[in-house]
Amino acid sequence: MKVVKFGGSSLANGTQFKKVANIVFADKERRIVVVSAPGKRSDEDIKTTDLLISLAEAVYSGGNEREALHQVLMRFADIIEELELGEALLTEIEEHLLSLISTYREDEERLYDALKASGENQNAKLVAAFFTKLGEEAHYVSPQEAGIIVTDQPGNARILPEAYNEIAKLRDRTGILVIPGFFGYSKVGNIVTFPRGGSDITGSIVAAGVDADIYENFTDVNSIYSVNPNLVKDPNKMKEITYREMRELAYSGFSVFHDEALQPVVTKKIPVRIKNTNKPESPGTKIVADRVPEGMPVVGIASDKGFCSINITKYLMNREVGFGRRLLEILEEEGISFEHTPSGIDNMSVILRSHHLHNGIEERVLNKIRTELLVEDVHVERDLAMVMVVGEGMARTVGVASRATTALSEAGVNIKMINQGSSEVSMMFGVDAGHADLAVQSLYHAYFTPVKH
Repeated sequence: MKVVKFGGSSLANGTQFKKVANIVFADKERRIVVVSAPGKRSDEDIKTTDLLISLAEAVYSGGNEREALHQVLMRFADIIEELELGEALLTEIEEHLLSLISTYREDEERLYDALKASGENQNAKLVAAFFTKLGEEAHYVSPQEAGIIVTDQPGNARILPEAYNEIAKLRDRTGILVIPGFFGYSKVGNIVTFPRGGSDITGSIVAAGVDADIYENFTDVNSIYSVNPNLVKDPNKMKEITYREMRELAYSGFSVFHDEALQPVVTKKIPVRIKNTNKPESPGTKIVADRVPEGMPVVGIASDKGFCSINITKYLMNREVGFGRRLLEILEEEGISFEHTPSGIDNMSVILRSHHLHNGIEERVLNKIRTELLVEDVHVERDLAMVMVVGEGMARTVGVASRATTALSEAGVNIKMINQGSSEVSMMFGVDAGHADLAVQSLYHAYFTPVKH
């Protein structure tokens, strides 16, 4: 059995729906299909999820609710008309949206979650209807019916362990099962969405639940590239990559695969293959538990912006028992999770996502550090980017780090921070956000451009 997930670009219009049908029907093992909401039809277009968010904003803030609803319905109407699925489906979609608006109008968080989830939910119904029209046995299966039971925190759903026993029962169903991605149901029956991009998470959860042979994730690229193709001409394509490598790259800004989506398949060691809906014959990139690194020690380079650093100095910090614990407790009291903590004998830096220090939190945190830890200096450094060099082969290769620092030096990029975990799957460099792209380009050429003899 294969679980197949199609992203928004793969289902943006009727033409794409037909490609999806051909892909699914070409392999009888593709029995479970997880779908996203319709994506952009062009660069100027708006994603259906964004239209639904605008609808939620209009409902809650008293905006032009009718026009916002019309924009959403037109996206589905275009697909229904192109595929000749019948107007009854569009009426059903409108009634469903109006019912959600009526139910959650006064509850902002639930309203947003319910409407955001509608893009995937209604699209799954269209896909199932289209498959049926083409003569295949196909069934729309809601996340509630599928057993996708999640925690009840709006916008941040987490799958509950007991859900997997329910999801496993899908193996006994007949026909092609079409499941909407991005959301599940809490025990009390609330619609709760995963973080943005969470259709990948649904696909991974279902693949793990039914113990699939492989999880195929169809998108709009032939494979995962070793670097952002907008930064480097004709970048290297990855044929195979490990879960650990993909996790590091996804965390650092690779948008092909949601970074939380790996966890369910990692536990079961279910391989993932990234493929292109528009070129399904391309082998794509396979994500596996283990691989033998061949040739280059580095598989990919990525960067992500929006970081800041709290830099702390205190003489004899290294001898002060419990200093680090008390520092992290201050962050915990404010609900802040940290990313990295590089340190020296008399100084420590805590790398955070910048948004954690908004709304007066920064001032409270710095005051607590000064008064409770009696430090000599504490200040915040802003506009940082984290640049990640990733590869399982780095641990067995001499000179990987020196090649990186040399490349950054020659490019004129100042390194603010270096961090390397004990597993040596990745090296991280903190640089000014304005130099992030230059840093990525210089590192890519250092590792992937053949040396001329």
